[in-house]
Amino acid sequence: MQALFDAINAICAKIQVVSDLFWDFPANFSWYSSIPILGNFSLAIILLLGSGIYFTCKLRFIQVRYFGHGIRVLKESKSAQIGITSLAAFFLSTAMRVGPGNILGVTGAISIGGPGALFWMWVSAFFGMATAFTESTLAQIFKEKKGDEYVGGLAFYGKRLLKGSAAAGVVLSVMYIIYALLCFPAQGFNTVSSVGQIAEVITGHSIDTNSALYWIAFAVLIVAMVVIAWGGIRKVTKVTDILVPIMAVIYVLTVVVLIVVNFNRIPWFFYAVFTEAFKPEAVFGGAFGVALIQGVKRGLMSNEAGQGTITMPAAAADADHPCSQGCVQAIGVFLDTIVICTLTGFVVIMGRVWQTDASAAWFDLGKLPKYLASATELAPGTAFNTLVSLLISVCFGLFAFTCLLGFISFTEICASRISSKKSFLLVIRILCMVVVSFGVLTSIAGMDLGSLWDLSDFANILIAYCNIPLLYLGFSYVKRAAAHFEKKDGTPFTSEIAGTDVPVWDEKAKR
Repeated sequence: MQALFDAINAICAKIQVVSDLFWDFPANFSWYSSIPILGNFSLAIILLLGSGIYFTCKLRFIQVRYFGHGIRVLKESKSAQIGITSLAAFFLSTAMRVGPGNILGVTGAISIGGPGALFWMWVSAFFGMATAFTESTLAQIFKEKKGDEYVGGLAFYGKRLLKGSAAAGVVLSVMYIIYALLCFPAQGFNTVSSVGQIAEVITGHSIDTNSALYWIAFAVLIVAMVVIAWGGIRKVTKVTDILVPIMAVIYVLTVVVLIVVNFNRIPWFFYAVFTEAFKPEAVFGGAFGVALIQGVKRGLMSNEAGQGTITMPAAAADADHPCSQGCVQAIGVFLDTIVICTLTGFVVIMGRVWQTDASAAWFDLGKLPKYLASATELAPGTAFNTLVSLLISVCFGLFAFTCLLGFISFTEICASRISSKKSFLLVIRILCMVVVSFGVLTSIAGMDLGSLWDLSDFANILIAYCNIPLLYLGFSYVKRAAAHFEKKDGTPFTSEIAGTDVPVWDEKAKR
């Protein structure tokens, strides 16, 4: 078994080299990195952050102007005869967005890039809201009807934007499946390891990763995946409609309580974030680049704006107008990063455990207890420490579990886009279970999560490079939709308005 894990780690290390090239190019060349300020910006940063700024300006800060509209859509969401409601789509996309990266990713970004990394997460999220609006609106415009459900997203609008190329739809579907497979191991690892962490908090004793508890958790996880994720998107949303509000409320309230009891540390928190983000020596000395790339990289891992991975739940919604769901998905980025990641940042920075080692080596991405160390540092009293650790561990497990549900269900949708043969879908299902199982076995074997996290980094930037060019190709349709949306003249959105054939919306207009 050890030989197998050593081989996997060796493969992951090679993938990480490629991932770093994608993330760092051309900043990994001395001639470019020596350029003041500009040398801090890699192509990935320019593409992700720059696209968000471009869409924000072109849409006249639509994520701000229609933020309230998105809230109203969620509040007034009604049952859907076809597809799912906007609220259900929001919960499903949140289930995929709000994952372990909201805890481990933020902690890692701060440990490597300092508190200034959190500021750049805020910046990337603000502009990322416009990117999320753009890709979600595109998903709605080009969605298709399949039985009593709507399907759409990256592979669907990619095919339409590339002149109806069936090959493009297949390639993009394969890209999503690869993306999900690269992310499965880390989520399986996190789900089962959180069970062990919960048990340790409750019992007060360390539990061997090869114990019966971990194997039972492994079996329960696989059964849950089979029963829920393979039951169709409506069954998945029944679960996420319950779990997402629970995990979000528990996590937010827990951290808010920690902030309230440490109210005197709040000014220092903002001082640390802004001074570390804008110190002249950081901007001209290279530390700025580290904080920037960590903020954008972990922000992307968390809110997924620009990846196209959240476009499938967006397309599944029975929205009144494509832009309405775009507004809703923009709120998802706000909730994920501006709210939840910021709360995590409060804990990590105000706990000051990250300062105990100047090299930032204290934080191991595979070890949830390292984040709990910051939380318990802020908790007054042993009993409250235990409660905080328990609640955060529960949320961490739910974050990972709901991510898995979303990944697996949409992997199957992409697989059916490639081929409707039952034998092919069965192969994809088995492959998903095998890859998830590998991540769980990594946890049981007591191995480190670092290499699995590297796979996720590579998956994130790979699919973003596929998606963002498509957003520019389809932006003219988004602008037409936005112009019609802002008129509010009561006319339905149709092919005439879109400037291209949109059968779903034509049929909806006739009802």
